[in-house]
Amino acid sequence: MPIYMKNSMLLLAFLFVTHLGFGQKIVIDKVISKVGSELVLLSELEEQFAYASSQQGGIPPEARCQILEQILSQKLLLNQSRLDSIEVADEEVESQMNARFDRILQMMGGDVGQFEAFYGQSIPKAKENMREELRNQLLTDRMRSQILNSITVTPAEVKAFFSRIPKDSLPYFNSEVEIREIVMKPEVNTDEDRKAREQLEDIRIRVMEGGEDFADLAKIYSDDPGSARLGGDLGMTQRGSFVPEFEAAAYNLKPNGFSKVIKSEFGYHFIQLIERRGNSINTRHILIKPEITDADLELTVQRLDSVKAMIESDSVTFSVAVKRHSNDKVESYNNDGLLVNPASRNAIFEVGDLEPDIYFTIDTMQVGDISNPLEYLDARGEKLFRIILLQSRTDPHKASLALDYSKIQQAAINEKKSQYISNWVDERVDATFINIDKEYQGCPSLGKWLKGDGIKP
Repeated sequence: MPIYMKNSMLLLAFLFVTHLGFGQKIVIDKVISKVGSELVLLSELEEQFAYASSQQGGIPPEARCQILEQILSQKLLLNQSRLDSIEVADEEVESQMNARFDRILQMMGGDVGQFEAFYGQSIPKAKENMREELRNQLLTDRMRSQILNSITVTPAEVKAFFSRIPKDSLPYFNSEVEIREIVMKPEVNTDEDRKAREQLEDIRIRVMEGGEDFADLAKIYSDDPGSARLGGDLGMTQRGSFVPEFEAAAYNLKPNGFSKVIKSEFGYHFIQLIERRGNSINTRHILIKPEITDADLELTVQRLDSVKAMIESDSVTFSVAVKRHSNDKVESYNNDGLLVNPASRNAIFEVGDLEPDIYFTIDTMQVGDISNPLEYLDARGEKLFRIILLQSRTDPHKASLALDYSKIQQAAINEKKSQYISNWVDERVDATFINIDKEYQGCPSLGKWLKGDGIKP
């Protein structure tokens, strides 16, 4: 993936499998249900069944009943959104759709051919097929949020929820920790910075004056592995995809124009604008990254050691040290140094979910201890250093209100929301015209959706 981007993606973005051909089977399509003004097609059910089967390694045929019930609930929400005149702007649909396609193309190194081979259709065709389904999803989500936005739980309700859990069914929580960090990125020394700029200036002269091929030079010299193999091609990207320095230079170019050598947090760039379509541009670049020397690394370690000593001598608090010394590009900087668990989006980690270097470091630490500097690689493969503070630690234990209130509170809210939306569906089913094909009226899970011959007046 190109390292000029502001964010990195660890997994291939998931679009709409029902409209991009994933797991599709050829079926003779027909309407199998109506929910108000919304239709459910056989192809929709079969595509979702095929996808669920592929994800779970095969599911029984009767699972179609549960999938159909889920589809009916979604259609009921969508139908109500239209009755309530909820709207989604065209701009929001296009923005979200383009963002999803951009993420996929980033993971494919900007290779449009790979996209077309994987999904069996061109990007414009895929967007055309996806547009209405995305709009419906946004309407459904907005309707659900409107129904549930006022749901909260009181402390008494949390206690009541917890008391209903049989004592022998209480979940067992492993040891959990909160960790804070101060992160430093090694700074390039002036000599290496000068060498990198001069190297790229020479490459620029070879293109501008010597007529050498930009793509060939990118393949040889660029330090961006994601785009170098493509001759520096970054694909078609929207405004906001690049770091500011890169974007400012790229959007000021005319088609087939070349930039001066510009500097960003990643190094030095030489950019060519290939094409522009509104707010989207297709560029290619050559990136030269200044080399970080062993002396630069050692200096970073010494700086972190000094920060640690100041905190331990009470010359400065950890919070103040974060603001003064930590890298402001890492997520923890704006969270008072607290690491955020990517799975739960809170600051609580089970020790088994920690990165190995942190796991083994805190193993012998007491709460309040600060580690020695640790080297690690960020999501872009950049080398960073950090010191970590063990903020808190719990021993393995059964769930309790005293230790796990926030988790129990969230579980209580989820239960309440689930019951509330279930009650809402029951009420709307009774007031909505619903027709279900006779082939599916035998589904046990569809009882509340049926009346007489499958039609609700």
